[in-house]
Amino acid sequence: MGLPGIQSSSLDTIGGTPLVRLSRVVPEGAADVLVKVEGSNPTGSYKDRMALAMIEGAERRGALRPGQRVVEYTGGSTGSALAFVCAVKEYPLSIVTSDAFAPEKLRTMRAFGADVTVVPSDGGQITPDLFVRMREEVDRVIEGEGAFWTDQFHNVDALTGYAVLGREILQQAGGDGVAVDVFCAGVGTAGMFSGVAAALREGGGPVRAVALEPTSSPMLTAGKAGPHRVEGIATGIVPPLLTAGSYDEARTIDEAEARRLALPLARQEGIFTGTSGALNVAGALHLAREIGEGRIVVTVAPDTGLKYLTGDLFID
Repeated sequence: MGLPGIQSSSLDTIGGTPLVRLSRVVPEGAADVLVKVEGSNPTGSYKDRMALAMIEGAERRGALRPGQRVVEYTGGSTGSALAFVCAVKEYPLSIVTSDAFAPEKLRTMRAFGADVTVVPSDGGQITPDLFVRMREEVDRVIEGEGAFWTDQFHNVDALTGYAVLGREILQQAGGDGVAVDVFCAGVGTAGMFSGVAAALREGGGPVRAVALEPTSSPMLTAGKAGPHRVEGIATGIVPPLLTAGSYDEARTIDEAEARRLALPLARQEGIFTGTSGALNVAGALHLAREIGEGRIVVTVAPDTGLKYLTGDLFID
């Protein structure tokens, strides 16, 4: 492999991540499972794609002025990604987050220069009320600072950023003569899920799109939210970016099963990812067993496991 050319900005290093076929955790007789490994993005997460798309979309529309403060509430990876993009583009940034999320993420935001407000959680659990209280803090920053709110749950620019991810999957899989049958992933803002699903369908035919959520918070499947510890998904609402036509089916995945999979993914496949990535792969394995050999299931490892080393995810 040759060395890449010189990039004019660190923002140009976003994307172009590998697509990996799993070999050791997939049972015999199952479909192939391909994983888009997003931990090689600059802040270790696919949220870099969304952050850049939201900021540049606002710039094009004139909604974000030079030097204007940016604000968002986030479980962590969006905050890290916005902090990176805003640092390069010289926008001051305020992030509202919580102690329910990995401390590595909060430290990353601060390292890039963001002002970080931490809202206390209920015993480290991610609950619907937590997001309500975080949003209230955002409103205070908007009112007091005249800040531009990226509003990741409603911002359709996110779909543009994630459509690139979907087109990368098509290019990588198609270059190997592979047609994608099923795409599955957990849903947070739903920007990644909806953007990728749309791109796969536009370029790859009738791909079945399956939205995943933790069994303890079955908002999509049973209409009720609950506490869980899967960062980045299941925020207690049906996200606006998840429209009726963007998915074919929703399924729950047991969080404990996903957590048990994190270490085998690292040790047997070299896929080092967090809880949501492990949940995505767990869902992909279920689907691979169902549809059988000769078919392809694609999912995403959203971030690097380096974001979760102070927690219990990688403890034997």
